Amino acid sequence: MASGMTKTQLVRHVAEKVGTNNKTAAAFLEILADTALRETKKNGLFVIPGLGRLVKSNRKARMGRNPQTGEPIKIAAKTVVKFRVAKAAKDAIAPKK
Repeated sequence: MASGMTKTQLVRHVAEKVGTNNKTAAAFLEILADTALRETKKNGLFVIPGLGRLVKSNRKARMGRNPQTGEPIKIAAKTVVKFRVAKAAKDAIAPKK
């Protein structure tokens, strides 16, 4: 199974590419994450150009089924967060053939 970068590896990579120290790179990533969460909660949308957007979405209440008993259950409405990948990122990662 493939594994992604850890937070420490990401911080080191950003620091190396930007030419700064790990502390500054870590602070940048924390501020970016905090800003993304705050803006998505407040406005329902946060865009990272070239990568994608966080979108707050409302799910309606619906009827579901208990998989063990088969009994119908009511699933309450709730707010969820979705990440929509930008077209440029999609094309770079998985180009159409």
